[in-house]
Amino acid sequence: MISLSRNPKDFWTGIIYISFGLASVLIARDYGMGAALKMGPAYFPTILGGLLVGIGVIAVIRSFIVPGAPVGAFAFKGLALVGFSVLLFGLIVRGAGLAVALPLLVVISALASARFRWRPTLIMAAGLTVFCVLVFLKGLGIPLPTIGPWFGG
Repeated sequence: MISLSRNPKDFWTGIIYISFGLASVLIARDYGMGAALKMGPAYFPTILGGLLVGIGVIAVIRSFIVPGAPVGAFAFKGLALVGFSVLLFGLIVRGAGLAVALPLLVVISALASARFRWRPTLIMAAGLTVFCVLVFLKGLGIPLPTIGPWFGG
């Protein structure tokens, strides 16, 4: 495949950033913008989208200047496992609770890695679960159960 870019990874990264940035700006245009002191619902997505577009443009320009490695093979297994884990988390978090859904998310997502090992994965799952329960459920009062009704919570 002939490529005009000297760095395909930067090129495609820039295209992805530009796409997400433009999408957020386009979606946010139907909301009220407000002002810097009194922000409306469109303010943050518009500013963030503009920053993403800017970073994407820089990455695309950089891809024509700085040489880099070609894009590697697409990781279908990883994409499927991470996507499935996020979907599963969303489906079971209210019924099973955060203390059950989050470790499942971490373990299933970690299976996508070629360097997967059980011990670090379980330590990460436990630490992340404790952190999220303390910060989001206890500290911020997010209305999710720690242990859901499926497990008697």
